[in-house]
Amino acid sequence: MGLFLSTYVNKVDKKGRVSVPAAFRSALGNGAGTSEVIIFRSLTAQALDACSIDYLDQLGAALDDPETPPDYRDLIETTVFGGSIRLPIDPEGRISIPQEFTEFAGIVETCAFVGRRKIFQIWEPEALKAHEAASREQARGNNISLSTILAKTSHLSNRGAS
Repeated sequence: MGLFLSTYVNKVDKKGRVSVPAAFRSALGNGAGTSEVIIFRSLTAQALDACSIDYLDQLGAALDDPETPPDYRDLIETTVFGGSIRLPIDPEGRISIPQEFTEFAGIVETCAFVGRRKIFQIWEPEALKAHEAASREQARGNNISLSTILAKTSHLSNRGAS
């Protein structure tokens, strides 16, 4: 499973199709590419989350862990697994996002693909700008930086060194 990085803004054509960025199509597969993407409504934003079927398999395995609280399991099974749709990627690299999904995210003429490590999100571009501005303001207000995150999580990388 690849890593989703960067942000791309693409037009939605008159038939409702949009090109998935080539880098994201590559990251969806196992090196050989893939012909589908899974999308569902984000739990935390007015955007769509997208991932590979492999990622959902990992999520499913995490839900099988006896330590996973039953209410988390129910929430994820209902909203993510029950609310997901498999979208084929056509030979030109496009997907057709169903209307109920585009309406949820407010997508009309363009959409922004945003890399989020193991998943990516699909946003209405102006909503993404507002979200990014709010996120940066929150980071400044809470003195969050990459170095503070690394310092706070250094114990995680030190576990394997012992």
